[in-house]
Amino acid sequence: MSTPLLRVDDLHKQYGNTQILKGISFDLERRETVAIIGPSGSGKSTCLRCINYLETPSAGHIFLEQELIGEKKLHNKLLRRMNDTELAPQRQEIAMVFQLFYLWPHLTVRDNVAIGPMKVRGMPRAQAYELADAMLDKVQMLHKAASYPEMLSGGQQQRVAIARALAQQPKVILFDEPTSALDPELVGEVLNVIKKLAQEDRSMILVTHEIRFAREVADRVIFMDGGHIIEQGTPQQVIDNPQHERTRAFLGQIGAGAPAAPAAAGGSAA
Repeated sequence: MSTPLLRVDDLHKQYGNTQILKGISFDLERRETVAIIGPSGSGKSTCLRCINYLETPSAGHIFLEQELIGEKKLHNKLLRRMNDTELAPQRQEIAMVFQLFYLWPHLTVRDNVAIGPMKVRGMPRAQAYELADAMLDKVQMLHKAASYPEMLSGGQQQRVAIARALAQQPKVILFDEPTSALDPELVGEVLNVIKKLAQEDRSMILVTHEIRFAREVADRVIFMDGGHIIEQGTPQQVIDNPQHERTRAFLGQIGAGAPAAPAAAGGSAA
């Protein structure tokens, strides 16, 4: 059996007395797209932020290609948290696309995409611009390379943010509800870009409320609620034929077409 690209092992996150994540464990295989769905407040976004240590887990471990993320083994086999300088190379391997776009307003689109490779990888400007243009072309934004963020629609800004993540040349891309801040008519253009990336067999984790999109693009779906993974499996298993009552209730509430619980023999569905 092959070693997973990313492994989340018994992840916990607590703020004061409030537990957000209560022992989350799952793997991401190479070239796999995993969609995480669930109600607001279930811990989906916190899980993503812990994976690349934007949030420090309260307990548990993250492994990328069997390397501990955010922790360093000491000679006595104890672990200590890495500082930001030590974390920087690891974070470069795990790109994140946020709900909001976080583009530098004083930089052009090209510079927003190129600045990461220049600052983090020390890439020469000409090479970084060549990479930025290639990534902008991939998300159909090359024609806006000389524009500034304020001149773009929300959907265009999010596509630039995706190009910026791609320019990191990461091993994993995390999407944290990338369409939630967009007007409805702009959602499709961003989802189309993500769909193309999934078709390229990139390794991605997508937190989304777009259930039908998750069914279409994900290799595997995880349903979270209350800081726990309730069930996971193929889209057909989790979305079309959920086994847990909480999953069925959630999908029914949002009109995702989850079937009712199967009727007992000789009876009717409850």
